[in-house]
Amino acid sequence: MSGTARTGSTPRAVRLGPRAAAALGLVTVIGVMAFGWPLLAAPGSGVAHSGDAPWLFAALLPLLLAVVVAAIADGGLDAKAVAMLGVLAAAGAALRPLGAGTAGIEPMFFLMVLAGRVLGPGFGFVLGAVSMFASALLTGGVGPWLPFQMLAMGWVSGGAGLLPGARSLRGVRELVVLAGYGALAALAYGFVMNLQGWPYLGGLSTGVSYVPGDPLGANLGRFLAYCLATSLGWDLPRAVLTAVLSLTLGPAVLKALRRATRRAAFEPEVSFAAGEQRSTPGEGEGARR
Repeated sequence: MSGTARTGSTPRAVRLGPRAAAALGLVTVIGVMAFGWPLLAAPGSGVAHSGDAPWLFAALLPLLLAVVVAAIADGGLDAKAVAMLGVLAAAGAALRPLGAGTAGIEPMFFLMVLAGRVLGPGFGFVLGAVSMFASALLTGGVGPWLPFQMLAMGWVSGGAGLLPGARSLRGVRELVVLAGYGALAALAYGFVMNLQGWPYLGGLSTGVSYVPGDPLGANLGRFLAYCLATSLGWDLPRAVLTAVLSLTLGPAVLKALRRATRRAAFEPEVSFAAGEQRSTPGEGEGARR
């Protein structure tokens, strides 16, 4: 008996096990609270994210490490996956300075979306956060906004791994789905990052300023007006660029990522040829006696 196995031709994403999913869920809950708690702050609190950012950053790094450790413990990450994480994070960090944020031109978004699509939500979240951290070190963009950027980019890349049809949807339809998601995710990124910076406007007494202690509906209305007045000119070009790059460069990048994933053989599906059986321990030894 040859005992050879055949692996499926479709590469599998890095598996998100129960412990990794729990760690990722905890990071997401903390992130949502970190972004949104100023909306529930009391009047006169003097709220600003410059005070909570160091604490969030201090909590985020061990939580990201916990996601990685949990993924390794669940069997989803191995040395090859960690190496691919490093390569893609370096590529994302190198792409970010190309546009320098000018008019929202940030080409790293399309790579984060495509990588998250191929490699899954857990890998994608860690990739997005690590890429943003590396790019901040590269460009000198370290500040109270960095932990929020890491969370937001992690959600962008991780969300791509949750899109439907990961194993069956291919060709033009997949590209359209990824382009549409990339555009929406780029807009959402700007939206949540505005929520991080907006509380700094508290007390300026403008029509779009943050007012601690005001009803949630009133503050949300001013926040939407703030987004339309200040950042839509950056968010829309980012969304358009992400969609265009996904449609034009997507086929080549997806092919390269899937080829690399196939060769790395993350959890290959094993099927035995007809007539072959798995031998139990000692079975072959007994047959030779």
